[in-house]
Amino acid sequence: MASLLEQSEPGFPVADLGCGPGHVAAWMAERGAKSVGIDLSAAMVSAGRREYPDVEFREGDLLALPAADGEFGSAVACYSVIHLEPSELPKAFAEVYRVLRPSGHFLVTFHVGTEVRHLDEWWDHEVNVDFYFYEPTQVIDLLKDAGFTLEMQMERVHYPDEVDTRRAYLLARRPS
Repeated sequence: MASLLEQSEPGFPVADLGCGPGHVAAWMAERGAKSVGIDLSAAMVSAGRREYPDVEFREGDLLALPAADGEFGSAVACYSVIHLEPSELPKAFAEVYRVLRPSGHFLVTFHVGTEVRHLDEWWDHEVNVDFYFYEPTQVIDLLKDAGFTLEMQMERVHYPDEVDTRRAYLLARRPS
């Protein structure tokens, strides 16, 4: 994430797509970025605004981002594409491409695999949520189809306090 900020074009905001309660957007803001958190959930946007008043938050969908063409110098999607069905990824990546400036970077993280994990309860709350796991080659191909150039690929095992999954990190760039 730090390397993404280092490579971001100065003066342009960095988007945190599917930001949840805003902790990643806040982390970027603490390091000098003008960050914008975008999430589908009004409750998450409200929580972010309450916890991180120095960060701009917008309610919006990864499939129709509330942003102008070329508005962001870079963007991150930290474990947010896991909520999209495979058929939705091309539209989401096309939207990210649209809102990034030429030469803008996009960091996407996800769980590696082919399963769909369903939860009925999460953190002592009743939920109805699916988590889609993806193979890195599948996501790389979709990023390239959207016009991105892959610059970095990394996989890691889970940390002791995380769910037991393998994780992928892909850094892509919109060509200039």
